[in-house]
Amino acid sequence: MKQSRRWQRILLLSLLSISFFAPLILVSNRLQSITPVVSSRRNPFDHSFNYNCFNFVIQEGGVGLKGPRHILLKDEGFNESGAVTQSSENEKTVDFPKTDVSGNDLQYREEKVIDSQQKTESSDEKDQFLTVIQLANKTDIKPPLSKFEKSAKAQRDGATDVKIKEIRDKVIQAKAYLNFAPPGSNSQIVKELRTRMRDLERAVGDVTKDKDLSKGALRKLKPMEAALYKASRIFTNCPAMATKLRAMNYNTEELAQAQKNQATYLMHLAARTTPKGQHCLSMRLTSDYFALDPEKRQMPNQENYNDPSLNHYVVFSDNVLASAVVVNSTISSSKDPEKIVFHVVTDSLNYPSISMWFLLNVHSRATIQIQNIDDMDVLPSDFDQLLMKQNSNDPRFISTLNHARFYLPDIFPGLKKVVLFDHDVVVQRDLSRLWSIDMKGKVIGAVETCQEGEEASLHSMSTFINFSDAWVAGKFSPKACTWGFGMNLVDLEEWRRRKLTSTYVKYFNLGTKRPLWKAGSLPIGWLTFYRQTLPLDKRWHVMGLGRESDIKTVDIEQAAVIHYDGIMKPWLDIGIEKYKRYWNRHVPYYHSYLQQCNIQA
Repeated sequence: MKQSRRWQRILLLSLLSISFFAPLILVSNRLQSITPVVSSRRNPFDHSFNYNCFNFVIQEGGVGLKGPRHILLKDEGFNESGAVTQSSENEKTVDFPKTDVSGNDLQYREEKVIDSQQKTESSDEKDQFLTVIQLANKTDIKPPLSKFEKSAKAQRDGATDVKIKEIRDKVIQAKAYLNFAPPGSNSQIVKELRTRMRDLERAVGDVTKDKDLSKGALRKLKPMEAALYKASRIFTNCPAMATKLRAMNYNTEELAQAQKNQATYLMHLAARTTPKGQHCLSMRLTSDYFALDPEKRQMPNQENYNDPSLNHYVVFSDNVLASAVVVNSTISSSKDPEKIVFHVVTDSLNYPSISMWFLLNVHSRATIQIQNIDDMDVLPSDFDQLLMKQNSNDPRFISTLNHARFYLPDIFPGLKKVVLFDHDVVVQRDLSRLWSIDMKGKVIGAVETCQEGEEASLHSMSTFINFSDAWVAGKFSPKACTWGFGMNLVDLEEWRRRKLTSTYVKYFNLGTKRPLWKAGSLPIGWLTFYRQTLPLDKRWHVMGLGRESDIKTVDIEQAAVIHYDGIMKPWLDIGIEKYKRYWNRHVPYYHSYLQQCNIQA
């Protein structure tokens, strides 16, 4: 009897204990899920939202409103070419698209996509979650570095920008909270956020490195953290926050894309314009040319113009400095400049200025001829009107000088072979060995733009030519290897025998009736000289200095001719600085005309 009462008493006490401790345990767990655990090593103000909001945003991916894919960018994930490099096994990388040789279809959609649907283990689920503010900032989550690791990294990198990034992140967080506030709200927290944000932005300014930060800027960081902590306790409507942040994210991406489109447009606009200094140079030279007596306007050594035993070089140009660099670099690189005859073909507008330049800067050992394409009776009378029918507003593509190259045998009837240059090249080596190359019955020698070991071209024919047209598809192959203008060895005798000028006229007329290719001389050149091209060694002609192409320095230094193809010409402000020096070394900046027009390197 006593034993049974004893067991009843124990059971009753056990039930009472359970009823007392169970609520405490449940309440404690509930509080841990609501309130973040503040570590002694972390600032208590460094919280953006509570974990309920975390769970809301993550769980929302399964049902209900779906947001865009989360895009995370790392500064250290970019190489010099602008391509995103591989960071981890779970990350997919997408390289930036390159610009084509003519500068068309510039694309700037850089993305590094991390799939938001990845499955994670429940034990470390919180470590994988992205906070709402971090989603808005598009910053990558990394485990926090210890003080030793931070100092070691700072010593390794020299000047760091850790604090700068932290300050800018706080400003972005403040802007996000201000967007959560109702329109017209003038509450105390809104006023405080605006004040702290304004103070931080003024304190930081345009500083990019921590070493340049003032002490006042670091002091203003603490009040901002306190204001953000208060805001995180006030704005607790998780669905509204998620919707607002996604809207902000979308608007930011749209704004960034609009800015990139505008930058692309301005780059192309800059490529079409003439710099003020060069316009001044052209005007001064033109004025002085017409002030000369007619007998003083004649170039020397005219008896060499049609001598087939000499080496004849041709450049079509409407730019004084560009043509001067081509001629200067070719003559200075030659071992036998007496054998060089340079034919510079221009138009009526630029003929006086280019003629005056070479009259003032006579090369005693070489022969130079300046020709006016408008004075020649080789082009069709309606050639300008035909060029205007091309679907392009870019004057470079519909220029008479750009297409006059297809009339070379008619322009130089007494010559057998020439080397054709574009005016955006620089010659670095002696080219006399070109004249001994066996053309093997081909008309034009050119460096191909196919990648080694691949069938596809860097500049595929299908990119510029409409192979959906039955006539094009039946006559040409989209897999044919492409090549580039810029430096070409041309057999004029074989050209005349194959009547390729007539072929060009036929194809051009077809292209004016229906869209067969993009505007410009390169696509129709591929068709005109289809299967008539002799591949040259790549060291003869290196292309890509007028666009972001990441050419190796050793390839540039070893090249006989370097080509600034693309829109970033070396005489423009938008030219690539690291490549300009090869062009600048052949420009006489000491010349009085250049100094008067303030043309500088």
